[in-house]
Amino acid sequence: MPLPFRPLAALLFATLAHCAAWSAEAQVAVAANFAEPIKAIAAVLEKTTGHTLKITLGSTGKLYAQIRNGAPFDLLLAADTKTPETLEKEGLTQPGSRFTYATGKLVLWSASATTVDARGDILRSPGLGKVAHAAPKLAPYGAAAVQAMDRLGLSATLAPKLVQGESIGQTYSFVHTGNAAVGFVAMSQVLEGGRLKGGSMWVVPQTLYDPIRQDAVLLKRGAGNEAAQALLTLLKSSNVKDLIRSYGYDI
Repeated sequence: MPLPFRPLAALLFATLAHCAAWSAEAQVAVAANFAEPIKAIAAVLEKTTGHTLKITLGSTGKLYAQIRNGAPFDLLLAADTKTPETLEKEGLTQPGSRFTYATGKLVLWSASATTVDARGDILRSPGLGKVAHAAPKLAPYGAAAVQAMDRLGLSATLAPKLVQGESIGQTYSFVHTGNAAVGFVAMSQVLEGGRLKGGSMWVVPQTLYDPIRQDAVLLKRGAGNEAAQALLTLLKSSNVKDLIRSYGYDI
């Protein structure tokens, strides 16, 4: 005896099959400072388009080296403008695809709620422990931290106390785990819903470092990838710009 026809189940199956047929995945290289925002954006992308992202986090310098060595990325979300510009000159990007998706902010942060004061005077304290920052040659936030210390006239004083992370992600870990008393990190790493998640911070005045303009660019491999194209479109939308701002970035 034939099984009864279930039109709702059949419709659901057809819808899922259709979505699977049209959904795509993009491999995205993302600067470590943007780790939390890209997770939220990936969720929006999947919900609205069905497309998914495979995210690789790292310092911009390390991601650049991986791209040069043939890593299968479709998109780069860098922490600077120089790296995407260099990739353009090297013929590794889709012409006309580069744009600034965020401008980052540097903060001095401690996992302790009482360590960092509102003016950053803790940096001048003789009793200050280790100070973490990202490698300036690999991470633009690390270069900004070095600029800030230099412009404050503290480079020589702080030199014996410095510990260096390969990326801003590793730098944050040094402070979060207590291996450094304070660290220069991205504001996006310590905010949640526009508020400090924990600890204490000083927002480093933007006069102390060059602007951290962060560019996205479509790589040659991603030219025909619908998920990559959809992500670029989403990054330019007003709702996602508001989401990015909630992590402390300027747009």
